Amino acid sequence: MQAGEPIVVADGPGWRRAPGDLGWDVVIWLRTPPPDSGDADDRRGDADIVVDVYVPAWPVIRHVAARLGGPSTWYVSESRAFFAIRASTWDTKFGADQPAYAAAVAEAQLSEGGTAIDVGCGTGRALQSLRRAVGWSGTVIGIDLTPQMLAAARQQARDIYGTLILGDALRIPIRDAAVDAVFAAGLITHLPDAYRGMHELARVTRTRGRLVLFHPSGRAALAARHGRTLRPDEPLAEVPLRSLADETGWSLRTYDDSPHRFLAIAERR
Repeated sequence: MQAGEPIVVADGPGWRRAPGDLGWDVVIWLRTPPPDSGDADDRRGDADIVVDVYVPAWPVIRHVAARLGGPSTWYVSESRAFFAIRASTWDTKFGADQPAYAAAVAEAQLSEGGTAIDVGCGTGRALQSLRRAVGWSGTVIGIDLTPQMLAAARQQARDIYGTLILGDALRIPIRDAAVDAVFAAGLITHLPDAYRGMHELARVTRTRGRLVLFHPSGRAALAARHGRTLRPDEPLAEVPLRSLADETGWSLRTYDDSPHRFLAIAERR
């Protein structure tokens, strides 16, 4: 398209009929539940931009084609917008999950005296468990992208003498091979690039350090809650995750995708 040319907009079932012979410059898909189903359609198709309006509380950009700027231009602002409005009520809604966090951290068998970071720490539900795991001689750091989430985590961090950092999981503000354990609850599915995220987690972790990927619901239960169908090629499905871990410097040791939790534990090679 040249400057000054008319813009043609189409929607509905006839959108594939392109204007003239040139085709569409940009295809935007609004992800909504189909009329006859409670499930949202997850097929991206030919869309250049995917906007999720299935969750009515907040429309979120799920995908932007690389030629239009790529994830780095939108995922930070959209993630912050999504979580900022939920920070004050997050623990009210999900506070009962804390024992599951504690069990996951205990099962990872972290080393006493080590440095543990919680990437995407949210309101800090794992911080107390990480402090118990590494002891008072260890170091606990919570990192999150959203200032409002860190504000909600402030008291938790004070109680366990932890540190909170405003930071991006794709650009963790920690030097190479500086930590002994990384805890990440629900993080990977929120990143626009799972490979880059796993690689960055590996960068900051020492050899034989632990990675704990966790969610207090199994993948199937979580998908059902959000009205979508699991796909075998998703990053946290067992085969893709094993491959992803291997490609980014990890060895997957534990994989548990039961109804009540998701827990994957990997070791840094």
